[in-house]
Amino acid sequence: MSMDKVSPDCPYPGCFFCVMKEGNPSKRKASILKFFRELPSQDDDGQVLPISGLWNTAMAHPNDPEFIELGIFECMAALIWKGLKNRRWLSHDQNIYIPYYAAHIIGSYTMNMEEFAETSVHAGVIPALVELLRGRLTWVEQRVAVRALGHLATYASTFPAVSSHGEILELSMQLAMSALEIVYSHFYQYVDRRLSYHCDLLTRGMGGVEMESRKAEEWASQLQCWSLQLINCFAFKPEFLPTICQQEFLIKLPGMWGGLVNENSPAGIGLLRTICHHKLGRGPVSSCPGIIDALCNIARSSDDWQYMAIDCLLWLLQDPNTCHKVMDKAVPTLIDFAEITSLGEHKKLGDSIVNVLQECIKSSGTGRTSVSTQAKELVDELFDSRQKLKWEKNMAKEDLHIKQAAALVVKLEGNSLFSARDISGAASKYSEALSLCPMRSKKERVVLYSNRAQCHLLLQQPLAAISDATRALCLNNPVNRHAKSLWRRAQAYDMLGLAKESLLDAIMFINECSQSTDPDLSLRQNKVPDYAERLVKKQMRAAWLFREAAIKHGGVQCEGDAGDIRGHESDDSEWETASESDVENDGKDELGDDDSEWKNELERKDRHHKASIKDLKHGYNLQLTENET
Repeated sequence: MSMDKVSPDCPYPGCFFCVMKEGNPSKRKASILKFFRELPSQDDDGQVLPISGLWNTAMAHPNDPEFIELGIFECMAALIWKGLKNRRWLSHDQNIYIPYYAAHIIGSYTMNMEEFAETSVHAGVIPALVELLRGRLTWVEQRVAVRALGHLATYASTFPAVSSHGEILELSMQLAMSALEIVYSHFYQYVDRRLSYHCDLLTRGMGGVEMESRKAEEWASQLQCWSLQLINCFAFKPEFLPTICQQEFLIKLPGMWGGLVNENSPAGIGLLRTICHHKLGRGPVSSCPGIIDALCNIARSSDDWQYMAIDCLLWLLQDPNTCHKVMDKAVPTLIDFAEITSLGEHKKLGDSIVNVLQECIKSSGTGRTSVSTQAKELVDELFDSRQKLKWEKNMAKEDLHIKQAAALVVKLEGNSLFSARDISGAASKYSEALSLCPMRSKKERVVLYSNRAQCHLLLQQPLAAISDATRALCLNNPVNRHAKSLWRRAQAYDMLGLAKESLLDAIMFINECSQSTDPDLSLRQNKVPDYAERLVKKQMRAAWLFREAAIKHGGVQCEGDAGDIRGHESDDSEWETASESDVENDGKDELGDDDSEWKNELERKDRHHKASIKDLKHGYNLQLTENET
C-alpha cells in the first residue's frame, strides 16, 4: 500500500491514512487514484488495514462520490478475484478478511445511489460477486455478495446486468432455502470449529461464545432476507416467475420470516405478495393449500406484514382462475376483517374486502366461478349485517337503546352460564347478544366477540376462537390493540401448534398490558405476567430461527444458552393449554376452590397436557372480557 506522501509522525512509509490527511486536493486525488490501481497487484503485509478503513468510510458516507470517481469499484472487484484465485495470498497475514470487506464496500456504495450502481457495473463487480454467491469462499462472503447484488437489482438501469447472469436467480433461491442450515451447521453448531475470522467479523473481536451465537442468528436472518429481496426484484418481471414459482420453493416462503423483527425486509410474505400480484404467479400459489393456510394465519395475526397476506388473498379471490381454489379458506378469513377501518396504509380496507366478496358472488351467478355453500352462507351473513347497519341509520335512538339493553341482558345471561361452567350455553347466548346488539355499538360487540372466543377456547375450537378474537381486534379502536383478544388468539394459535403467530400475539398482549389501566391486566411493578412469560419462552423455542436445522443436525447444545438445548422439544410440563390463561384479576369472575371435577374434564379432552390446580384456577381468571352491570 505504498504511496508518495509520508507523514513525519508516521513510522510507515507511504501510509494510506496519511494520504487521507493531505491538504492539497490534487495531490490527495492523485495518490488515492494510484493506491486503488496498485493495491490489487501488491503482496505487502497489512493490506487489510486500509481496506477496513475504506469499509468504515463506505458505511459512514455511502453517498460520497470521491472514491467512486477514483476507481474503488475496480479495485474491490480485483481484490475479490485475487482472493478467489490466489489461496496462498488469501491465507497470508489477515488477507482472509479482504474479500468480505471488498464486497461489503461495493454493497454500501450502491445502496442509495443509482449512478454509483451504474459505475460499479461498468467496473465489472458483478462476475466477482457471483463467484462469492456461488459459495466459492464461505457463507460470510455470500451474505455480503447477495446484499450487494440485491442493491444492484433494485435499479432499472442495472437490473439487466444482474439478470443477464441467469444463475443469480437460482443461486439466490437455493440460498434462501438453505441459509439457516448453512449458518447453523457451518458456524453455530460446533463452537470449537468456528473460524476465527468469522467470529471476529461477527463481534468485532469483542464478544464471547454467547454473543457470537446471537450474532450468527442475526446474520443468518439477513442472509435469508437479502436473498429474498434479490429474488423479489426478479419477481416483478413476468418472464422470471416460472423459475421462481417452483413448488419446492413456494411452499417454504411463508416460513421465511427472518426472525422476530426485521423491519428492513418483508421476508417471504413480501415475495409472495409480489408473486400474487401477477396472474402468472397466482396459479402456482393457489395450487399449494399450505400456502393459503399460511396466508390466512398471517392475515389473522400481529405480524407487521399481515396486510400483505390480506392483499394476496384478495388478489387470489379476484382472479376467476384461482378464486374457486382458495375460496373456502380465504372467504372466512377476509370476512373477519369486513369491519376494519384501516390497516397501515390501507384505508377503508373493510369496504374493499366487501366489494371483492360481492364480485365473487356475482361471478358465481354467471358460472365463471363456483361458490361453496359454506362460503355463500358466510357472505350472505356479512351482507345481512351491512344491511342491518343501513337500517339502524334510520332507526330512532330509543329503539337503538332498547336493542342495546336487550343485548346486554342476553350477555349477562351468557356470563351467568359461563360462571356455571355451561360453556356451550354461554357461547350461544353471546351469539344471540351479537344478533341483537346494534352494529354501531362497537365496544359492546368487541366484548361479545372476545367472550365468545374464550368459550371456543374452552370447547377446544381454536379456529373459531381465532375468528372471533380477530373480529374483536378489528372492531377495537385502536385496531389490533385489545389485550384480552390478543391473549386468546395467542392461546388458540398455540393449540394449533403455530408458534410464530402465537408468539407475536403474546408479545403484543404484553405491550398492551404495560399500558393498560384495567386491574385485570395491568402489570404489577412493571413485571411481565408469569403466564405470558411462559408462553413467550415456549414459542421462542418453537419459533427459533435454527430450529429445523438443529433438529436435522442433532440439536447440539451451545454454550451460553443457559442450559436450554436449542432445537429440542422442551419438557411438556411447561406446556400450557388454551384454558390455562392464568391471568390475575380482581376476583369478580373467579371460580370457587373446588376445581377437581372441571380439571378432570379438561384432562379427558387433552390428556398430554399437564395442568396444576393453580394453573387450572387461573385458567378462568381471564374469563369474560367485561361484565358491565
